[in-house]
Amino acid sequence: MARPVKKPPEQWIKEILEAAKALFLAKGYEETSVSDIMELAGGAKGMFYRFFESKEELMHVLGDQMFLENNPFEAVRERKDLNGLEKIRQVLTLNASDKERENIYGQAVSILQDPRILAEAVAANRRVLTPLWRELIEEGRRDGSIRTEYAKELSELLPLVNFWLLPPVFPGNQEEIRHKCRFVAEALSAMGLPIIEEEMFATFFT
Repeated sequence: MARPVKKPPEQWIKEILEAAKALFLAKGYEETSVSDIMELAGGAKGMFYRFFESKEELMHVLGDQMFLENNPFEAVRERKDLNGLEKIRQVLTLNASDKERENIYGQAVSILQDPRILAEAVAANRRVLTPLWRELIEEGRRDGSIRTEYAKELSELLPLVNFWLLPPVFPGNQEEIRHKCRFVAEALSAMGLPIIEEEMFATFFT
C-alpha cells in the first residue's frame, strides 16, 4: 500500500481551500460536506480539523483569501488618473464585478444568522475595511473631490452598511434592498460622500 504523500501544513491549507472553493461554486455551500472537500483535496477528514474548526470557519478564511487575492482597494491605490471619489466608485464597481467572490459571499451570508459568527464578521470587516475606506476618503478630501467633516465616522459606517443590506441579517426582498441602497446613497451624499451614481444601480442589481 502506498504511503500518503506528506505535505507541509501551508500546502494542505492551500489545497483544502482550493477544493472548497471549487465545490462551493459548483454545488453550493450547503450541499458540500467536509468529506466532499477532503475527498477532492486528497486527504482524510481528520486532516481538515487540524486546520479548521468547522466548515463555517473555512468559509470565512476562503472569503478573506479571495478578497486579498483581488483586493479592489489595492487595484486603485496607485492610479494617478483618478481622484479620491473616483477611486471609491471604482472600488465599488470592481467589487460588484468579481462574480466568483460575489457567489461565495452570497453563500456565506446564510451562516451570519449565527450571532457569534455575525459578531466575528463585523469585527473583521471593521478591522480590515475601515482603514482602507479612511485612506480613500482622506485622499478625496485632500484633492477636493470629497467634502465632508465625517471622514472617520464614514469609514467606520461603510463596513457596517454591508450587513444592513444582507437579507439573513435584516430580512428584505429585492425591491426593499434596492430601496435601502437608494437611502444609503442619499444619506452618504448628504454627508459629503456621493459615491453611488444612478448608473451604478444597474451594475449592482444585475
